Amino acid sequence: MMSSHLASPPTPSSLRSLDAYPLLCTKTPSRLLQRRRRRRSNLSRSVMRRTDLERTGWSTLTVRARDGGAASGEVETAVVERPRPSSFQVSRGRPMPLGATARDGGVNFSVYSSNAASATLCLISLADLNEQSRVTEEISLDPMINRTGDVWHVLLKGDFTDVLYGYKFDGTFSPEEGHHYDASRILLDPYAKAVISRGEYGILGPDGDCWPQMACRVPSHGDEFDWEGDLPLKYHPKDLIIYEMHVRGFTRHDSSMTDFPGTYRGVVEKLDHLKELGVNCIELMPCHEFNELEYFSYNSVLGDYKMNFWGYSTINYFSPMVRYSSAGLSSCGQDAINEFKTLIKEAHKRGIEVLMDVVFNHTAEGNENGPVLSFRGIDNSMYYMLAPKGEFYNYSGCGNTLNCNHPAVRQFIVDCLRYWVTEMHVDGFRFDLASILTRSSSLWDAVNVFGKPIEGDLLTTGTPLTSPPLIDMISNDPILRGVKLIAEAWDTGGLYQVGTFPHWGIWSEWNGKYRDVVRQFIKGTDGFSGAFAESLCGSPNLYQEGGRRPWNSVNFVCAHDGFTLADLVSYNDKHNLANGEDNNDGESHNNSWNCGQEGEFAGISVKRLRKRQMRNFFVCLMVSQGIPMTYMGDEYGHTKGGNNNSYCHDNYINYFRWDKKEESSLDFYRFCSLMTKFRHECESLGLSDFPTAERLQWHGHLPGQPDWSETSRFVAYTMVDSVKGELYIAFNASHLPVTVALPERPGYRWEPLVDTSKPAPFDFLSSDLPEREVAVKQYAQFLDSNWYPMLSYSSIILLLSPETNA
Repeated sequence: MMSSHLASPPTPSSLRSLDAYPLLCTKTPSRLLQRRRRRRSNLSRSVMRRTDLERTGWSTLTVRARDGGAASGEVETAVVERPRPSSFQVSRGRPMPLGATARDGGVNFSVYSSNAASATLCLISLADLNEQSRVTEEISLDPMINRTGDVWHVLLKGDFTDVLYGYKFDGTFSPEEGHHYDASRILLDPYAKAVISRGEYGILGPDGDCWPQMACRVPSHGDEFDWEGDLPLKYHPKDLIIYEMHVRGFTRHDSSMTDFPGTYRGVVEKLDHLKELGVNCIELMPCHEFNELEYFSYNSVLGDYKMNFWGYSTINYFSPMVRYSSAGLSSCGQDAINEFKTLIKEAHKRGIEVLMDVVFNHTAEGNENGPVLSFRGIDNSMYYMLAPKGEFYNYSGCGNTLNCNHPAVRQFIVDCLRYWVTEMHVDGFRFDLASILTRSSSLWDAVNVFGKPIEGDLLTTGTPLTSPPLIDMISNDPILRGVKLIAEAWDTGGLYQVGTFPHWGIWSEWNGKYRDVVRQFIKGTDGFSGAFAESLCGSPNLYQEGGRRPWNSVNFVCAHDGFTLADLVSYNDKHNLANGEDNNDGESHNNSWNCGQEGEFAGISVKRLRKRQMRNFFVCLMVSQGIPMTYMGDEYGHTKGGNNNSYCHDNYINYFRWDKKEESSLDFYRFCSLMTKFRHECESLGLSDFPTAERLQWHGHLPGQPDWSETSRFVAYTMVDSVKGELYIAFNASHLPVTVALPERPGYRWEPLVDTSKPAPFDFLSSDLPEREVAVKQYAQFLDSNWYPMLSYSSIILLLSPETNA
């Protein structure tokens, strides 16, 4: 029954039932809400007042009094806001798939949030985003209609040209309970396929804003890409040679002479270099959308600005980094997606697989003082690993930890990986700080994960799990178990799992122990000969007992984090002053040796020794069982001036120097190219299982007498090879030269191939070397007697050939 005087405005449900007026009352300020009794004689005044209100976007709602209420003939008048007419046809939509999907003649929007009280889809024109970050249109989602379980969804039909989207979520703001809802913030869809903000790398947003409003690309029915029949190369892991590289750094230097420096297209222009080097797999440092201006500040040391150059601070996991494309914001990010796809397609044409470095351990939102961009504002307590009072666990060292083993989060991660494989054609992934993926989630309990309690299940948040649900899902996924999966098997919370990472027989690991052992032995540290021999065999001490193979070990000496190969032999100490942190950042224990003088500038004898050591490291990588990985620029001897933590430099420190590569084309670069080619040619250097005594025999200064003592700095062995016949490989890490006796092979003689003590081009006696025969004859007097002289800090490879003048 409608009374003649209402204490509060009509509710939307009551207005919906009134046939006389179809609009909902969405905004009812008390000063504008007027309920007056009017007689028929005053009707003309009421009509005039309605006309005036409509000019300002307001309307009146007229309802006749019912029996028992106001006097006969009186009317009720309410002032309500007239909603802006929507340019889209709105319907219920579907909860799956999550994200924005072109379907049913429109676009279906779906997002997961278990704790939000309300959700609003925000549509933003590209012009509004660029100018004032205005919301062009808001569509409130009705929890009765547009929510299924914990998924909010709606289907829109209309013209989405240059239209972006985001969400607003409202709910309890209670950080101590893990909730950070703020209805004023526009948030990114975790499933967005492109994120739009600034179009050019390193350029500030409006008014110098480092964090301007971002929005998501709306997909289109016409989004297609011509893959030209591209199919995965599916190399066996044992046959890979991985090259870790940075998209922007690879071609940003002026010497690259590319048309599109610092972009995906720039990398395409230089893929032939990688093929020439012998690389058949590249590992891209983070290419998910991140904000390079995250650390933006003036660096007085170099006179430039600090950037988040490496990109280990993800904003959105489905979106390629838009500012790595030459297209920028063109087509609201679709052209950037296509540029990334072109990179993959062109790499595959050249026989090169592409792996992505993914950062599913933390996000760019940081700790409680970080920005609210997406995950925190949508469902903070679900996406992040929280302590009982809402504090963020920080196993990543970056402020927060992704709640990877929560059921919804692990499904999100699997969906993301599948997308990059099926839609973007990548060949696999390297998981940054992968040990975090094995930690139990917040509020861990067996019922949550397995559906039933387990006796003795007293795990607390962050406890390492022997069978992590996320790793289980990835390892047994019908799509993902067929791609390369590589774990960085440690985190900053002290969990170190090299050799013990849960693997299901298919995961490989960045073998940090290989790195440390090889560095120690090559620089001449006592006590590492036995461990070095294990490393050459693919680290069976780490992987054989667990049923794994040599290719489960990704062997590396240098990577993006730490010294470059040239700096490893030029610096005893880190030199990170350019980072602006008083040299307090970066690893202090590098197992490096400057060969006698600190720094790039040194005497001739020191420089020669450094080149010898660089060759020794590269030989070790190429003859070790397992997967060798090199770092961008090491093939020509790139230096960062002793900086072992160059995360913040968008400058020459991190740029590949193509001019230096050309200078090295007949020296170290030539040596590296020939060594990778040699590895590909040898059947015995990429075994599918650990070598046995039938194939491998250890030697010392005398055949068959290896020295594993604490003071030994010499390791030698022979390998039977079905292609080359037999190889003799030796490393002398002593400061003293030695003459070694070679194994007797009646009817055959040993011929030199590699000797790192020789200057280029005699360090590798390739078949096309003009002076090769003369160089070989210089060894004749030794080889005729089955001896070979080795200088200090050198390594050799000899090949067995039939005796021609026996």
